[in-house]
Amino acid sequence: MIEEVRQGTREVQDQVLAVRRHLHAHPELSFQEHDTAAHVAGRLREAGIEVREGVAGTGLIATLEGGKGSGGEVTLRADLDALPIQELNDLPFKSTVPGVMHACGHDAHTAMVLGAGLVLHALRKDWGGIVRLLFQPGEEKLPGGASLMLKEKALGDPPKGVIIGQHITPELATGLVGFHPGPFMASADELYVTVKGKGGHAAMPHRVIDPVLITAHLITGLQQLVSRRAKPGDPTVLSFGKVTAEGATNVIPDQVKLEGTLRAFNEEWREELHTLLPRMAEGIAEAMGGSCEFEVRKGYPVLVNDPDLTGRLRGVAEDYLGSDRVVTIDRRMGAEDFAYYSQVMPACFWRLGTGNAAKGSDHAQHNPHFDVDEDALPIGTGLMALAALREVKG
Repeated sequence: MIEEVRQGTREVQDQVLAVRRHLHAHPELSFQEHDTAAHVAGRLREAGIEVREGVAGTGLIATLEGGKGSGGEVTLRADLDALPIQELNDLPFKSTVPGVMHACGHDAHTAMVLGAGLVLHALRKDWGGIVRLLFQPGEEKLPGGASLMLKEKALGDPPKGVIIGQHITPELATGLVGFHPGPFMASADELYVTVKGKGGHAAMPHRVIDPVLITAHLITGLQQLVSRRAKPGDPTVLSFGKVTAEGATNVIPDQVKLEGTLRAFNEEWREELHTLLPRMAEGIAEAMGGSCEFEVRKGYPVLVNDPDLTGRLRGVAEDYLGSDRVVTIDRRMGAEDFAYYSQVMPACFWRLGTGNAAKGSDHAQHNPHFDVDEDALPIGTGLMALAALREVKG
């Protein structure tokens, strides 16, 4: 079926490109993707594919049935949302929405899953089984659209079959695809801390309980949980990116607020940290005469690529692109709400290279200059279509 997929991908290439550019020009923030969903649904219906709208708010699910009877069940997943970033690219299809931009490639993800669905629909007489096209809202914002899709039992109860996703990356050159079996992306929790003391004149420290000093000890002390309690083989990251102390050169404030992130690759260790972090922070603050309020907002879990499924799909990629175009990539401390699917069903999430300095597509994601090398779109479209075909046939 490789040549049939290649031909089908060529036939839908213009549609994939048009959808990507339309979505890029009209981005919508997490859980607000109303026009985005309507555009995708319209494209599907034009092709004769029925689609269920309003799943988890703005999500979509289209179900394709092969004409050869029984077979496996596969879900191809895309995400619809953009980011609150002002685009600085000078493109004919640059964002028309002030302060909102597709700076992570979700426009490309959506266009490629749509394209793969069109290819599969055109070839439906040649395969058996079920392929679902899942377009979810809110990947960029807690609680994550994936968790809501599962909560609504969008893939069955329990979820049926396997799920496949891909994410573009400028870290790989256009034409390359990267796989990693097993734990691939970290969990991500948000930390909100308030350190309380007793404010006063900075020249009279004996009359205050300095929350700034307590905070300094707290930030340093909590790192011991990473350096001395985490197993060396379990990557862990604790970072505080925001510290707010509303004092002055001669004013010690009553309190200091911190915001940070906790990343881990082991769910049991992650849960343990949810107890250890507040306990240590409260102990440090109390020992220095103050107090501490520590909130952990649980975010996305660890993304685990099923080893067997990932091995099979790596083989598909090698057949489709050539073994020299398929690489093994490292684990990532970044997080993805695709992880929710991977916790309840066999899943594979690979990286599609879009890096091309000559075209300016080598900027990092979540950057106002981020762009996608559109030469990668037919690669991702065809690879997802072929992966689905191989899986439904078992």
